[in-house]
Amino acid sequence: MSSSDALVLVGEGRRRPRPFALGLRESAIVGAAVKSAVMPNAAAQPGTRTKLTAEQMEARQQQRAEDDELIRAAQKGDRQAFDALVRRYDRSVLRLAMHVLGNEQDAQDVHQEAFLKAYRHLSSFRFECSFYTWLYRIVTNLCLDQLRRRKSRREDPSTALDGAGEEMDLLANLTDGRASANPARELERKTMNTAIQDALNELTPRERTVFELKHYQGLKLRTIGEMLSTTEETAKNTLFRATRKLRAKLADAR
Repeated sequence: MSSSDALVLVGEGRRRPRPFALGLRESAIVGAAVKSAVMPNAAAQPGTRTKLTAEQMEARQQQRAEDDELIRAAQKGDRQAFDALVRRYDRSVLRLAMHVLGNEQDAQDVHQEAFLKAYRHLSSFRFECSFYTWLYRIVTNLCLDQLRRRKSRREDPSTALDGAGEEMDLLANLTDGRASANPARELERKTMNTAIQDALNELTPRERTVFELKHYQGLKLRTIGEMLSTTEETAKNTLFRATRKLRAKLADAR
């Protein structure tokens, strides 16, 4: 199958959900997560692991077994098997890209390229890690590349192009019906969103990616290290630096 076939496969037969429907409107929750993660009196310390229940462990093992079965079938040329993998991780990949990049167009590009790259290299998958770790590694590397390019051209990540090709302000699209009835509350929310975005933009691409993977995706530092082709300790140190920078930047926003 050609790369163009795979491109059709990713979006075949269904409309792609817009990133705003996949979590960007959860900005108030995200903002609270950032504040709790970086403020000195936060309960959870960087690197804290949440113990999975027996049911969660069993569900994760079952999902990995199903993924492995689909991968083996896809490696033999089964197009439907790969399409099943796409459907299983489609929303997660787009949500991750949107959280890391904060730009709809860039997230869409990374989302599409990630699945194309996964398809091209699926034959090299050796089942040494879970498929989601392998796929997220691809997404993370693509996001890192995008962030580096953005910093080099000083792109404003708070703006994006909509479906009609018009520029829009992402923060202006973050609506909260409850807050809109209270101008002071709405102003406070927008101020905090801007402060959070500015603070995140101060991080290096790697620091931001590690922070996003840990606090927005809930991944373990060991898994993050694997995705970034480094060690758990290095990932932990990167998270510490990111947290320290965010804490200093947001100290006045409390």
